[in-house]
Amino acid sequence: MIKGLLSRRFVLLDGFVGLAGALGCVRPAGQFARQKNAVIVANPNAFEAVLSFRLHLRIAMKTIVCRIGVIARAVVPAMALLAGTAAQAQTPTPVPPVQTPAQAPKPALARPVLTMAPAPPRPADFLPPAFHRAQRERVRALLPPHGVAVVFAAPVRNRANDIDFIYHQNPDFYYLTGYEEPDAVLLLFKEPRTVAGQPGVTEALFGQPRNPAAEQWTGRRRGASSVREQLGLQFAADNTAFATVGVAWADFDQILFPDLPADTSDDPKKPADLASLVATFRQQSGLPASYDPARTVIYKTLKRYGLTQADDARALLQELLVERPALADDASVKAYLAATTKAQRRLAISPNPPGRYDGATLGEIMDELREIKSPEELVLLRRAITISTTAQREVMKSLRPELGEMAVQGLHEYVYRRYGAEFQGYPSIVGGGANGCILHYEANDRLRLDNDLLLMDCGAEYHGYTADVTRTAPPSGTFSPAQRQIYELVLAAQEAGLAACRPGNPFSAPGRAAQEVVAQGLARLGIIKKKDDFRLYFPHGTSHYLGLDVHDRGRYGPLAAGQVITVEPGIYIPAGAPCDAKWWNIGVRIEDDILITPTGYENLSAGAPRTVADIEKLMTEPSALEGWQLPALK
Repeated sequence: MIKGLLSRRFVLLDGFVGLAGALGCVRPAGQFARQKNAVIVANPNAFEAVLSFRLHLRIAMKTIVCRIGVIARAVVPAMALLAGTAAQAQTPTPVPPVQTPAQAPKPALARPVLTMAPAPPRPADFLPPAFHRAQRERVRALLPPHGVAVVFAAPVRNRANDIDFIYHQNPDFYYLTGYEEPDAVLLLFKEPRTVAGQPGVTEALFGQPRNPAAEQWTGRRRGASSVREQLGLQFAADNTAFATVGVAWADFDQILFPDLPADTSDDPKKPADLASLVATFRQQSGLPASYDPARTVIYKTLKRYGLTQADDARALLQELLVERPALADDASVKAYLAATTKAQRRLAISPNPPGRYDGATLGEIMDELREIKSPEELVLLRRAITISTTAQREVMKSLRPELGEMAVQGLHEYVYRRYGAEFQGYPSIVGGGANGCILHYEANDRLRLDNDLLLMDCGAEYHGYTADVTRTAPPSGTFSPAQRQIYELVLAAQEAGLAACRPGNPFSAPGRAAQEVVAQGLARLGIIKKKDDFRLYFPHGTSHYLGLDVHDRGRYGPLAAGQVITVEPGIYIPAGAPCDAKWWNIGVRIEDDILITPTGYENLSAGAPRTVADIEKLMTEPSALEGWQLPALK
């Protein structure tokens, strides 16, 4: 694979050394050095070497194929300089090679670039531009006067060497725009502004420019015109314009932004990559280098709870200081912690205005918006969940003791793709026996399941929205007596949690109801002696929001119609636990995706069986996945 030809990393030495014997035309790589947007040739003869390399590349291809991933990262920038593709990539003019008076400039070698055909139509059930536009307007309505919201796209993350992970957009960015490419920034203005001479602008997106050479390797880009015409953004420009478009940052009383991307690397081939966009924002907005969003969180917490719930506010403040010890020197923090009276606490809180730079409030706005799902979102969530429950059913029918965890994972994920789900919403958890007692087990490498219970926590992601469904089943087709007792205890706990899923109940109500059942049941079975010891075997919460993230945004306040949450009690008893050995290596979790309705709840994942009787009956039926006979590997 030669994706390294457009890699973001810069390895110049290893590839040339490896080619020297094959081509005999490339001088030691130490003659070359690179700066951002330019290739500086430090030795006059090196320029000839690059030309010679290009002319001999076709002849030597078979010899160098094992080195190509490393070499390409060093050679292609020089080739691009010679071929003139830098102009097509819309990068600044490269610095010419150092020349002696006797040298004349070498002519550029033309390399044709094919323009990709337009993309075929996407499925019609993606969220429409009107949905994203409505969410942008909701954000604007919640901004303070003379405020601006700044949202960055997600970073590109490296897997290894010159291979990146499949790109996944920042869910907030996607929710507001529908834009799925990296190296972008969105601005939302409370009041209309003039941007690049265009008056009345309330929203502006700066994204990747069109680049035929890059698109030939890594796929089509929208470009500014598509962002305007197809996504419906009022103002769109190439990301290279962000630094020069003249945003009047000094005119904003408040600048709201979420956590700034920290895991970014500055790509010398991209003058407006994410690292550059963030740096431009910091410099032009005047954001202090010492700014810590946790300070804003502390001030907001003290203003909200510091007088009415002083003990809770103090405890939360002390927890935050463990993570951010530098904030202990803040004058208000020290004064609040030293206060012994309400008047002293009020005095400690009062000097703190919201601040011009606010790294907390935009996150709270997105929590509020994304917590309640629109009808359009529910269509996609239902689809993702139906695909996932179909996979659970087919895999249960296919389970055999001789199967391994990885094979079961593959069956789940094949069904997802077969029904049009682009990804899984999170790494599939497929754990048999002892592995099922690991809450987020992801290795999935046990070769045989034998007769241990198999816990399958898997969810399809459909058009960005993810399911989260867990079932536990016996590969043999029949629960043992001990397995059945633990399973039915977890099922009873889930039923209690589901009964608590009613609008107006605290978000914690399903969890508390499930915990009570688990505690009583473990004591009845003799697994625990004290009721509070249930946490040894049920160490996690019971519910979280579900949507664009598997652990989606929300405020964790009272349950309300339109929320989609999980209800997922579990019991996990590893070998060596302080109980009868007959319970060891039994791990059970049952998880369903629940829509809160005006009168109660709807179980969106009810299509996958939950009771012992229904599971055992289903496992006697034939599966569409059976009958695959792959050839033996030699």
